[in-house]
Amino acid sequence: KHFSENGLRVLAFAYKESNEMLCAQAECGYVFLGLISMVDPPRPESVRAVAEAKQAGIKTVMITGDHKVTATAIAKQIGIFEEGDLALTGMELDAMSEEELDQKIDKISVYARVSPENKIRIVEAWQKKGHITAMTGDGVNDAPALKKADIGIAMGKAGTEVSRDAAAMILTDDNFATIIKAVANGRNVYRNIKNSIQFLLSGNMAGILCVLYTSIKALPLPFAPVHLLFINLLTDSLPAIAIGMEPADRDLLNQPPRDPKEGILSFPFAGKILFQGFLIGAATMWAWEMGYSQGGEAIASTMAFSTLTLARLFHGFNCKSNKPVVFTKKVADNKYLMGAFALGILLVTAVVMIPGLHTIFKVQTLSFTQLFTVYGLAALNIPVIQLLKAIWVKAGK
Repeated sequence: KHFSENGLRVLAFAYKESNEMLCAQAECGYVFLGLISMVDPPRPESVRAVAEAKQAGIKTVMITGDHKVTATAIAKQIGIFEEGDLALTGMELDAMSEEELDQKIDKISVYARVSPENKIRIVEAWQKKGHITAMTGDGVNDAPALKKADIGIAMGKAGTEVSRDAAAMILTDDNFATIIKAVANGRNVYRNIKNSIQFLLSGNMAGILCVLYTSIKALPLPFAPVHLLFINLLTDSLPAIAIGMEPADRDLLNQPPRDPKEGILSFPFAGKILFQGFLIGAATMWAWEMGYSQGGEAIASTMAFSTLTLARLFHGFNCKSNKPVVFTKKVADNKYLMGAFALGILLVTAVVMIPGLHTIFKVQTLSFTQLFTVYGLAALNIPVIQLLKAIWVKAGK
């Protein structure tokens, strides 16, 4: 018991001098020699991985063939078993009713001496509570539970062929910490896709609102067809791709798992897109009204096109994160977004200021005052949206 409580596995050794055939019936009358304890220490990174999993809203449960006392001791060392948690053996689990298991499963952190049927029952119990369940294993007896789990994770080195065939994912390094890295990468991919959608839809919403505004007021259309092609092919696609390559950050593991039933275009997300589209559209129409009063339809169209294009480039930085990062050092951590922004600025300025391109892109030369006005209106969305994000974060939303 002392050895087991310290996370050691204990073997008893004995001997017998006999000419009998080695069989179950002959295994009696041995002379006890003593106990030998051995340790299979957890990996050093496992403590941090379990802590990160808990931080990310993921509960880690140990299912093992070890003795319950030994398993509990190891679980305590790596942070799986905490004060108030329960540990069960397979026999104790068999004696529990489904209702009792459903009530206690949130507190059970260690299962010891379990059978393949026990493992399936544990997975099903978590799934009945609406949780996404991931099961790791390396043996033949793990295969049924790996198949039953939402995500079966087999060991690539120590795992059997049967367990690898039953799993949805294989760890090539047999390291639990790699699962947490996979979680962070998965969340980052989902976040980047969502941010790219936000960037594209809010920008397109701004263009729609501008056309709607001029149509209602019976004014000339603010954009020529070539303007929209320029925006969609160059200054839309490059930043959207760059946002999709935003690097992962530690904050991803501070968030709870998302609801798998919730769609991407939730009500708050759609509201955010509409507001940001309105903000960019308002700045664009402001530029159009100024240009129309100063030089007529041609200047108005040029200023509206330039403002919308540049505003969408600036807006790419707003779509990097749900937190206000524009005025921090994180604003430049995505080299692809910085490159897309610089290229877009260069192209828009060239189209507006180089006379040879005016006929192709249906624009007029702007004065430096008009050009700086366009830049100012285009960048206006950054402080407004960043301030709102700061307020949102401070409110704990």
